[in-house]
Amino acid sequence: MNHLPWRAAMERALYGPQGFFVREDSGPATHFRTSVHASPLFAGAVLRLTRWVDEALDRPEQLTVCDVGAGRGELLLALGAQARAVDPALADRLRLVAVERAARPEGLPAWIAWTDRIEAVPAGLLFANEWLDNVPCEIAETDDDGVPRYVLVDPATGAERLGEPLDAPDAAWLREWFPGALTEPAERAELGRERDRAWAEAVGAVGRGLAVAVDYAHTRADRPPFGTLTGYRVGRQVEPAPDGSCDLTAHVALDACLDAATRANPRVTHSLWTTQRAALHALGVNGARPPLALASSDPAGYVRALASAGEAAELTATGGLGSFLWGAQTVDIQAADSDDAGPLGGWQTLVS
Repeated sequence: MNHLPWRAAMERALYGPQGFFVREDSGPATHFRTSVHASPLFAGAVLRLTRWVDEALDRPEQLTVCDVGAGRGELLLALGAQARAVDPALADRLRLVAVERAARPEGLPAWIAWTDRIEAVPAGLLFANEWLDNVPCEIAETDDDGVPRYVLVDPATGAERLGEPLDAPDAAWLREWFPGALTEPAERAELGRERDRAWAEAVGAVGRGLAVAVDYAHTRADRPPFGTLTGYRVGRQVEPAPDGSCDLTAHVALDACLDAATRANPRVTHSLWTTQRAALHALGVNGARPPLALASSDPAGYVRALASAGEAAELTATGGLGSFLWGAQTVDIQAADSDDAGPLGGWQTLVS
């Protein structure tokens, strides 16, 4: 069998020729449901966050919103439409940029720019929803002698075997960010150096503004002992075979990513994190049912409000989408320390 390190196998399966994320036959939405697809309320929350960034930056002549891992542009389509409806003056100043390695979808409006790499965001918001979990990473597992080794995989079958012991940089990362982990046979961990580098580069592209990562994630307080690598195909969780037939995802060590970006970018002023539930509540999304009296005075309005409450409940459900982690880093702005913290008020400060 032709075994490869997991990072190389993931890269080819997700982004190589006919890779899962670059094929033209179907978009990621065919296979899994993100918050963007669950409800337009999510785009509305991102728009409110955008408006806060705009105010924190004193309303620059042009405000960029960069969506990293944009799928087929769904978030920016919804955000642009809502901006034109509720704040036309802001909409006129918005530059919407989708970052995705797939080809530009046919019919995407010209007001959304499309690129396969993160470009400069002079002033604005960089938003990465479920991107870092798809950045390929190495996987380590402890052998019978207690030595952490790289896990190798056969791309055709998904069969695994252990390879060489970890090199010095990966071993150091593991000691720093998974203290006490991988001491017992068969314990596993996804090694985050590539995710750290990717996020640090993304934050480095922001001149002034805010960078936000939303993902399946964990921190030092709750590292999973046996890894999180899995696959998704047509809405079902499947074995993670790196043959291009399914999504491959592994949870993100979010605190390590934020720390890496802070170390690499001296213009980062604050590093904060919270749950999606808390973040969306601060942005006006909650699952409270409308008052029953509305059913009598405005039956159609009650039905709409009830549907919206159901969508909000899905976005904020504990144990579901609401348990995603949001990591935010302000770049060259001090608003998170002031009375104008807005939706970042109450977030936890990263402690390295």
